[in-house]
Amino acid sequence: MGVVPLKDIVDPAFAARYGVPAINIFNDLTMEAVLAGAVECNSPVILQTSVKTVRSIGSRVLFEMWESMTRGIEVPVTLHLDHCPDRDVVTECLKAGWNSVLFDASALPVEENQRQTIEVVREARSYGAQVEGEIEAITGVEDDHGSDEVSKQQSLETALTFIDATGIDVFAPSIGNAHGTYKAAPVLDANRVTEIVKARSIPIALHGGSGLSPEQFQDLIARGCAKVNISTALKETFMKSHLAFLKQAEQNSKWDPPSLFKHTRGDVIDMVKELAEQFGSAGKGR
Repeated sequence: MGVVPLKDIVDPAFAARYGVPAINIFNDLTMEAVLAGAVECNSPVILQTSVKTVRSIGSRVLFEMWESMTRGIEVPVTLHLDHCPDRDVVTECLKAGWNSVLFDASALPVEENQRQTIEVVREARSYGAQVEGEIEAITGVEDDHGSDEVSKQQSLETALTFIDATGIDVFAPSIGNAHGTYKAAPVLDANRVTEIVKARSIPIALHGGSGLSPEQFQDLIARGCAKVNISTALKETFMKSHLAFLKQAEQNSKWDPPSLFKHTRGDVIDMVKELAEQFGSAGKGR
């Protein structure tokens, strides 16, 4: 299968009601390990980059890594720019070859958000790319983007008007989900997903997936959340894996970086496989 448009991954998932892991990578090791995990469990995967990662590594280097690591890959994969309010970065990534973008203008009034999203969709189409949109900020700060203040939830009518006017391919509603680590079990407005899907039959992106319960994942995916975003869980897996290995290395006074990378790679692969099994995408890669 190889690199495909976002729609080729989320549309089948939406139709069959399974979720596809959309995982925010932040270096070469996590990119390679996420792709390897998807291959091992035969799952499609959406590889995401934050604006912070694009700026720290550079779009050209990131895309060259992506091209190299996906050459000959046998499961459907796609490269997505997550939560980007900066039009210049959106354009930079589309020109470089990203398959889709989340233009995040949720800090703007809905009317201005809608106007600019229409422009982004038009631009993305010229590159054969897709667009995810949102009208409410997802609570929490992630990769220096966002706010801990809870955004006002817009009406269903406003959401549907935005979807119709912009022609976005995926919609990300705020349903009580949050970026980062949940301090308490979140109370989710799952019925909002059902209302949107019933009215417009559009794949839904579930943000703030790290920390939700298996029951919440199962329910939301069944309602139409075809794209399930994971960021914090990968960061925690990466850093805790490093920490455990380095503690043992210190105890043994044995310092071998390649062994550290191999250890962490294995933990990331296991995380990806567990997510794919949980979301129902395992075995759906061909």
